[in-house]
Amino acid sequence: GARQQTNLCNESLMLEKLPACGKSFEEMMKKVDSTKWCNLTEFIMYYDNFTQCTEREANNASCFWPNPLAEGFITGIHKQFFSNCTSEKAHWEDPPDEILTTLILIPVMLTCAMITLVVWCSKRSDIL
Repeated sequence: GARQQTNLCNESLMLEKLPACGKSFEEMMKKVDSTKWCNLTEFIMYYDNFTQCTEREANNASCFWPNPLAEGFITGIHKQFFSNCTSEKAHWEDPPDEILTTLILIPVMLTCAMITLVVWCSKRSDIL
């Protein structure tokens, strides 16, 4: 029968080659103002090149991608460049009492005015 050859993942080779991807990404990120590192649109092409490089190097080492070692390397790059980019959720708080009271009273007053108008008009049906 046909003999099927299986290539084992050469983790050492992959770990040896991945830093070149990181170095290339680092060089590209120097073109971006560090205050814009949290804005993905500023460096999306560089990040795409970085992920393609890590995938290529993993495949060249006969490793699947992503794998735990590659993910660990990518996480290290994220910590290096994006550690200050947190996705803080908006903290909602009530407006000051004066504004809140006004926002509550306006619809209440309008409702009372409309009820008064309807009752008054229904009693004066002879005019309509």
